[in-house]
Amino acid sequence: MKKYWLLFAVLPYAAYASDDCAKLRTVPDTVLTLQQVIDFGLCRNPQTSAAYASYRSSHFTKNAAYANYLPKLDAHMSAGRLHRVHDDWEYGGSLSASYLIFDFGRRSSDFATALATYRAAGFDYDETVQNYIYSVIGAYYELLNANATVESAKMALTVAQTAKDTADKKFKAGAVAKADVYKADTTLASAELKLERAKNNREITKGNLLTKLSFPADNEITIADMPASFGSDAESEDINKLIEIARKKRPDLLRATANKDAAWHRRNSAFLKNLPSISVTGSVDMRGDNVGGLFDDISGRAGGSVGVSVSMPIFAGFANMYNARAASANYDAASDNERAISNNAMMDVFTAYQNYKTAKTVLEQTDALLKSATESERVTSGMYRVGRATMLDWQTAQSELVDARNQHNAAKYDLYIKRAAVALAIGDVQSKLDGETDVE
Repeated sequence: MKKYWLLFAVLPYAAYASDDCAKLRTVPDTVLTLQQVIDFGLCRNPQTSAAYASYRSSHFTKNAAYANYLPKLDAHMSAGRLHRVHDDWEYGGSLSASYLIFDFGRRSSDFATALATYRAAGFDYDETVQNYIYSVIGAYYELLNANATVESAKMALTVAQTAKDTADKKFKAGAVAKADVYKADTTLASAELKLERAKNNREITKGNLLTKLSFPADNEITIADMPASFGSDAESEDINKLIEIARKKRPDLLRATANKDAAWHRRNSAFLKNLPSISVTGSVDMRGDNVGGLFDDISGRAGGSVGVSVSMPIFAGFANMYNARAASANYDAASDNERAISNNAMMDVFTAYQNYKTAKTVLEQTDALLKSATESERVTSGMYRVGRATMLDWQTAQSELVDARNQHNAAKYDLYIKRAAVALAIGDVQSKLDGETDVE
């Protein structure tokens, strides 16, 4: 729990401390890291701002519950015209105070309900922030993958141009048929088309990230790539340990527990409303024929009282009974909801963990595939130049290289996303960004 309150202390500051960030119209012209991109998002995103406002609202509601532990003071003023000989106006004023002494714990139950609701709102805010951070992480890596796809398409275009130039030279030398030139032209045109499509996809992906940061989609943004050594065996963690972390840190599970606690206290409070309450009361009353007269000759115009009052509901149209039954049913529902969320959370952790392990394996396989395809294209191009391979062979090798490079890029950034999914599943996205290694 301590870690969560620290998280609550850090994230609102990141989201609201920088007015300059919120007022920016364009993205800074620098290379932004993932952490910097997330900071921009937390500063500018309306979704997290709204969640924080709701969290503050529950904080003030919780503070209002302290009022039941303080005395109540009321003032009353009155003025009336008496129908008698002189039709005089009569003025009066009174001041009354009361303080609840004993109510069989209903006041404590009401405060405990407000406190549990406040804690649930805090976890709801934390979940909103973590989900938003995860969405930014996904958009960030998708843009990196889109950038890599464009670079891959440019490399493919360079290779296709080389093949075209080679085919032209060999055709002029009479070493190959015109068909080789046509095939090279087709490959070059296809490479140009794929490059344009890759650029278009990058623009859309970039616009998606900018929109999440509340910048216009037509802005430019430059982001830093991630280290290529990511995904080692040392980053795997035992699934049981991850599940234990999720039980302690996952916001939706903690929120469900807090909601169950609030429902339990509401049930108690609804039952305690049927019991008596004891209060100390006191009042002061003053009356006069004019406003100044209220304070003239106080002895004849002022009165007061002090006493103890006992209040107990006798009959309220069965409302208290049905409210108590409804509160009990709500508590049962909250308990079942907590169990359901717990089951789903554990499944989320298991699924994210398995996906991460699979993504690591896929990255290793695509790495081997890329090395093989690179060497195959190099060898085939050399064989074509000496007449030991056909243009079709070279085109096939080029196509396999482009496909292998794209698969490797996709696998690399997908691994980052899958790792972030594990962090989200255990409710610890922020600490992963701060460099902690609960999953490593």
